[in-house]
Amino acid sequence: MTAMALGIEIAVEHFRCHDVVRVQGRLDARAALSLEEALDALRASGCMQLIMDFAEVDYLSSAGMRVLLSTAKKLRMRGGKCLFCAFGEDVMEMIRSAGFEQIFAMYLTESEALAAI
Repeated sequence: MTAMALGIEIAVEHFRCHDVVRVQGRLDARAALSLEEALDALRASGCMQLIMDFAEVDYLSSAGMRVLLSTAKKLRMRGGKCLFCAFGEDVMEMIRSAGFEQIFAMYLTESEALAAI
């Protein structure tokens, strides 16, 4: 499944034991709403193990970080996992400045995240 909305592209790959969400573009307040809808739909379909790949994200707003935090919390409350990988330097700096590096399960690559599942 691939969705394009307001400067962001969201591609989802379904595997046997997990789903991978690849996000591309600017994750600003408008795009955060689209991402939240896509992630809510995944959870509603029964997704419990999620890897989010941010290799192609060049901007992450506070609204985008809120969606990531909310998704991770909702999956954790149901016994699932939400792992994040491949943040670019600019996006990683935004995450560090918000103190979210202490909260998110973050990995350098998708392979490392997959090994953690």
